[in-house]
Amino acid sequence: MGHRNLVSADDTLIKTQCHNAEVPEACIQCVKSNPQSQSADKVGIAAIVITCISNKAVALESNMTVLASRVHDKDLKLVLQECQKELSDAKTNLTTAMDRLKNKDYDQTNYLVNQALQKEFDCKQNVGDLQYTLPTTVLNDMTLYEELSEAAMRIIDRFL
Repeated sequence: MGHRNLVSADDTLIKTQCHNAEVPEACIQCVKSNPQSQSADKVGIAAIVITCISNKAVALESNMTVLASRVHDKDLKLVLQECQKELSDAKTNLTTAMDRLKNKDYDQTNYLVNQALQKEFDCKQNVGDLQYTLPTTVLNDMTLYEELSEAAMRIIDRFL
């Protein structure tokens, strides 16, 4: 019975931290998918969300590599290869953001999460400019990446 209260308190903390996100469900699902969430504090929850974003960056980077290898249009191939590079850079930004978070440098953490988000936005914009429609699974991953990035920044903003 006592354990149930502990889980309930942790769920409350997760919901409280994710509540201010535009899409709280994406944040909650990400955090609850991590076994460490049940013992995480506010900073731990932010770290879990950044890990989810980072995992999406890796998946998207891989998808861009595959897409670039399959298209014949030279301009589109170059844009997709640039997306792959940008998402690789985003992953680096997110790794650094995690270090800054651990060092309690929250302004820099948010700056780096925002930089990583901007790289994904630029990719989406550049692909759209060529009138190419990305596969639905990739678009869904991009949407989740954006939702989680926004959630992480809102959670971290509350530490300041």
